[in-house]
Amino acid sequence: MTSVGAVEGSGGVQSVGRAFEILEVIAAQGGELSLSEIAASVGLPAPSAHRLLRTLVSLGYLRQETSRRYALAPRLIRLGESAAKQFGAWGYPVLIGLMEAIGESANMAILDGSNAIYVAQVAGRHSMRMFTEVGRRVPLHATGVGKALLTQLPDDEIVRILELAGMPTVTPHTITDVAVLLQDVRTSRIRGYTIDDGEQEVGVSCVAVTVPNAPTPTAISISAPTPRMTPDVVREAAAALREAAATMTARFDRKRATG
Repeated sequence: MTSVGAVEGSGGVQSVGRAFEILEVIAAQGGELSLSEIAASVGLPAPSAHRLLRTLVSLGYLRQETSRRYALAPRLIRLGESAAKQFGAWGYPVLIGLMEAIGESANMAILDGSNAIYVAQVAGRHSMRMFTEVGRRVPLHATGVGKALLTQLPDDEIVRILELAGMPTVTPHTITDVAVLLQDVRTSRIRGYTIDDGEQEVGVSCVAVTVPNAPTPTAISISAPTPRMTPDVVREAAAALREAAATMTARFDRKRATG
């Protein structure tokens, strides 16, 4: 850990880093922590952590509850939504290619705490009502993109997230047992894609894959009415999704290389 002296004597640069570290720690632990918990998590004495917390509260990025615990504040939502929209717009052309290849709706989602949030979507050629819409947050355990995002995490982290978020029943097909979901995730890692078979919306199935090396954990998917999602279409969609994910990864790598 960086020493407190370095944090306080570095022209504020490392203090900015600590401030973001505090925000990430609070988000990872459910959105609310005490001063002592925050100080221990980021490796700072309580007085140093308290000064940073006061600044974040004054800027509107944290709020202090009557319990004296610190919680994430609504101002962060605007920043997150703007970043998500920009990221989704960046991936939109790849989704268009997916839709044209398969003919069904293509979606892009990112990990958002204990949920997935849709950041881009291209409607398929066939008219259908879909539960997905840009900006919507959905549970990780009940969606194709959510389960794909879980495949990127170690099993103990998956269990921690599910214990924090719960596993509510969305449809009769939703997996609500941690052990069963872990087995599904392990199978998906080997297979290379995840399947949502009516687990979020009855009559709608989804195939999803992760996007390797994305700036934030990302998944893309193809959704369609279950009768149209035949085994052949699933295989075709999975192959197209993997190709699209590779295209996105290559674009990320080029962007990093060019700064």
